[in-house]
Amino acid sequence: MMRNLARGLTVATLAVALSGCISVFPKTKPATMYRFGDADVSVTKAPTGAMFGVQKAPSAFTRAAAGDRILTVTNGEVAYIADARWVSPAFILFEEAVARAFENDPGRARLIGRGEVAKADLVLRLEVRTFEADYVNGPKSAPEVVVRVRGVLNRNSDRTLVGDQTFEAKVKAADNRVSAIVPAFDQANAKVLSDVVAWVNAAGPGPKN
Repeated sequence: MMRNLARGLTVATLAVALSGCISVFPKTKPATMYRFGDADVSVTKAPTGAMFGVQKAPSAFTRAAAGDRILTVTNGEVAYIADARWVSPAFILFEEAVARAFENDPGRARLIGRGEVAKADLVLRLEVRTFEADYVNGPKSAPEVVVRVRGVLNRNSDRTLVGDQTFEAKVKAADNRVSAIVPAFDQANAKVLSDVVAWVNAAGPGPKN
């Protein structure tokens, strides 16, 4: 009897101790989640001809902006927007946006998926060098989102360089609020990807005799 009572007191004491531990954790405001890559990528009419395959190497991404935090720059000072996060790391959202851009484009270039058995005529490598909101007119003004991407195209058969070009888009946010800054990221990213897709379409092999 006494043993059972002692065991019961021990369990009760442990439960109280645990509840006390849980109650002392500070309450933190959850970060609001955002995404980019949903804006429509409009591409000018591509050259006519047969479709060709493009193997895409994993993109390189500027380290400061590659994660889930939204990067800002003010007079050379780098910071992240508080209480705001990308729903996934930026480099993952970018890769998904690239895939959608080629998938939705009616042009000749077609990305070859991983594990897909298909011939690749070209190899595409993208380097995201800038992906940030720049406060060019001070910290209280609406920032300008800058997306700068270098694209390198090689012929798959012999790795000959086909093209090397840098694409850039700048979109000013409508206001100095996260809800206005995120759409500017989306628009700038879409503009760059539309230029990339058009460039790849134009660089594809010509008609075979």
